[in-house]
Amino acid sequence: MTSLLEVKDLTMRFGGLTAVDTLNFKVEKGTIHGLIGPNGAGKTTTFNMISGFYTPSAGEVLLRGENIAGLPMHEVARRGVVRTFQHSTLFAELTVLENALVGTHMPFRPNLFAAIFGWDKDARNGAEARAREALTFFGLADVGHEHAGDLSHGHQRALGMAVAYASHPDIVLLDEPFTGMNPEETKHMMGLMKQLCSDGITILLVEHDMQAIMGLCDNITCMSFGKFLAEGGPAEIRNHPAVIEAYLGGARHVA
Repeated sequence: MTSLLEVKDLTMRFGGLTAVDTLNFKVEKGTIHGLIGPNGAGKTTTFNMISGFYTPSAGEVLLRGENIAGLPMHEVARRGVVRTFQHSTLFAELTVLENALVGTHMPFRPNLFAAIFGWDKDARNGAEARAREALTFFGLADVGHEHAGDLSHGHQRALGMAVAYASHPDIVLLDEPFTGMNPEETKHMMGLMKQLCSDGITILLVEHDMQAIMGLCDNITCMSFGKFLAEGGPAEIRNHPAVIEAYLGGARHVA
C-alpha cells in the first residue's frame, strides 16, 4: 500500500511541556487508521498539528510526500485533509442543509464577481447537489430543513461528518466521533465509516471506544505521554503488554 500521510519526528512544545515528542507513523491510503492512548497522551495535539491548527515545534507532516506542517488550516484542507472536532462546531442557527453547504466551499469556491452578475448558477447548483448527497449518505436528508441546534446528539455528530464529507476530502481526521452515542448510533456510524473507506476516503481516527476502534481499524498507533508506544493490527494491539500497561493495567480497557 501507498502512504498517504506520514508524520516524521513530530514534536509540539508548550513552554517547558512537551505534549508530543518525536512522533512517527504512517497512514496508508484507503485504510482506517486508529490513534489511541490514555487521556493526555497527545492525540488531539497531534491532530491539531496535522490539520494546521498548530504549527509543530519540530518535525514534518507529509501528505503525498509534501511537507504541509505549518500551513494554515484552509491550505491543509485545500490539499484534501479535513478534520472534525471533539465538540460540535456546527452553526446551530443554520439549517442542516446550510451547514452541509459550508463544507462545499472547497470544491465550489465562491466568486464574488460571478455572484454579483449572476454567473455562478452552475456552481451554486453543484454545491447544493453535493450538500444533499452528503446529507443522504449520512441519513440526514429528511431533516435538511431543521436547525442544526435542534438535532439529537447523534445526528449532530453525523452532520459534522457530512460537512467534512461534502468537501471531497482525501483523508478525514475524526476526533472522538462516537462520544455520547448510544450503541445503536455507534454501530450505524461504524458502518458509514466503512462505506466512506470503500468509497476511497482514508480515515485517521482518535477514539476512546476501544470496541469501535478494534472493530473498525486496519492499523492502530498507540501513544503514551506524547510518544510512540506501539503499532499494529487490532489483535496485536489488544494483546500488546505495553499498551495494556499504558491503560493502567487492565486488559479489559483495551479489549
